[in-house]
Amino acid sequence: MNHPIQTTAPEPDDKSPLLRPALVLFVVLSLLTGLLYPLLVTGVAQAAFPHQANGSLIQRDGQTVGSKLIGQPFSQPGHLWSRPSATAPMAYNAAASGGSNLGPGHPALAEAVQARIGALRAADPANTAPVPVDLVTASASGLDPHISLAAARYQVARVARVRGLPAEQVNALVDQHTEGAWLGFMGEARVNVLALNLALDAQARP
Repeated sequence: MNHPIQTTAPEPDDKSPLLRPALVLFVVLSLLTGLLYPLLVTGVAQAAFPHQANGSLIQRDGQTVGSKLIGQPFSQPGHLWSRPSATAPMAYNAAASGGSNLGPGHPALAEAVQARIGALRAADPANTAPVPVDLVTASASGLDPHISLAAARYQVARVARVRGLPAEQVNALVDQHTEGAWLGFMGEARVNVLALNLALDAQARP
């Protein structure tokens, strides 16, 4: 005798055995990656590299005057001028890091470069040497605190004349604040503008 086939509805899946380990794993990873790891990295950085971990700040007379990592605008003839910045709404705005994104053939870039060359020539009419490119073009970040050694040397005569210092003395300060290529072969020699200007101010006010 054939018996009718009986069908039964499948029992609902019981996910409760998977829920607890998933929650435990979530909590453990959250603590490890969201709390313990950041605390560990911060603690190591503060212990081993406190100056860098706190922004590489530069102080004078007990006051913070800037960071070694972020450029500042200088326009007085007695100071070395920084590399131009294209950040908005103000130059060297760390909250809006970026370049102008203008191509080399863009008319606006050509006009900006000519205006910067004109300002440099007006500040030092006797200097007929070619203007180093980093004094008239902005960096990709807009925050570059350095200029090339050539750009620093280009400005030595003007700074020395305005401050009443021998050019050899200003050149010696440039040498003292020149940072070599990273690891000896990556990049080029560069000068931190803020650090050098502070050293100049310590020698003679503009």
